[in-house]
Amino acid sequence: MRSVARPLPPGQFELGSFPRFGLLAYAKRWPRLTQAGAIRVYGDGMQPFLLNNSLAALSRVEQRSDFHCVTTWSQTNLAWSGWRFSDFYQKLVLPNCVAEANTKFVVMYGMDGYRSILPLADLLACDVLLADRLQGEPLAIEHGAPLRLVAPAHYGYKSVKHLCAIEFLDSAEAFRPVGMRFMAHPRARVQSEERGVGLSGRVLRWLYRPLVGLVIARFARASAQHLPHQYADD
Repeated sequence: MRSVARPLPPGQFELGSFPRFGLLAYAKRWPRLTQAGAIRVYGDGMQPFLLNNSLAALSRVEQRSDFHCVTTWSQTNLAWSGWRFSDFYQKLVLPNCVAEANTKFVVMYGMDGYRSILPLADLLACDVLLADRLQGEPLAIEHGAPLRLVAPAHYGYKSVKHLCAIEFLDSAEAFRPVGMRFMAHPRARVQSEERGVGLSGRVLRWLYRPLVGLVIARFARASAQHLPHQYADD
């Protein structure tokens, strides 16, 4: 049961499960590592560094929040555990800046080749996490092991899984989203129904919702084929 009753955002329905999901091109893409490894942190005006065990020095946060997929399904009251992105930025990133910080955007890269961008101001919200646990257990490979972003105010495609690099930028001009450009909104805020670019959120509901079952089935087949072989000894 949900700890706090609140209506779902515009155009969303509760799926009742939390499936592995994404662009179909990523159904058979898997991270190189399932255990915590070094994450490259770099960008404009800063000294690059590797994020190894540094997060352990920060205060761990336990948080319940909802997950809203841009294709209109939601999973509610998920229990995440990890570290606030704002703490990571203030205590680990800023000390490595070699000039006055002018960062406006952050690009997250996953080991499966996926990437996404958000304004730094959005990532500094108190409910944005670098998470390594879900529902009291270490992240499963399906949900982003070993570390993923959790940004509850934004559609799920902003919450990059299997993090391997974080890039800080003064400008987003050079960033190119994966997939078709209309599918990636610069902010993708759920309450504003920013599902994409050039088409209204209501129109994109109509385009996306019929695909939900197909995508869930495709990802489930890919997982069934891959996981027993690749991670049988984990």
